[in-house]
Amino acid sequence: MATNIRKTAYFSMRTPNRSGQGARLLNGLAAHGVNLLAFTGFPNAGRAQVDFIPYDVTKFTRAARKLGLKVSKRKTVFLAQGADKAGAVAGICSKLARAGINMVAMDAVAAGKGRYGAIFWVKPRDVARASRVLRAR
Repeated sequence: MATNIRKTAYFSMRTPNRSGQGARLLNGLAAHGVNLLAFTGFPNAGRAQVDFIPYDVTKFTRAARKLGLKVSKRKTVFLAQGADKAGAVAGICSKLARAGINMVAMDAVAAGKGRYGAIFWVKPRDVARASRVLRAR
């Protein structure tokens, strides 16, 4: 199975870096029927930044509004999915490096049953070029 790379939307927000904040956000979205392709969070300047990558952008933004979440404007992230093997994400990194495109961040995980998934970011000015280099749809 070849790696499939696509561009998709994500939204970020800052939240207190306290126990239970992620659960509160995720449970609220789930109660509104929001399914996520990915979710990531990390400490940022004494708070936490969380990034939501929804299956359905309209459903996500509607739910976020109802929940009073102060999410960012729509931004672009790349999602890679494919067969898990040694160096699965190395090829992605190498293609971007050869093109002189800096990857800002990446989260990757073995998904089980011989599959992996990754989300990764490039600077907004590099999104179109990265899309061409990676043949992202």
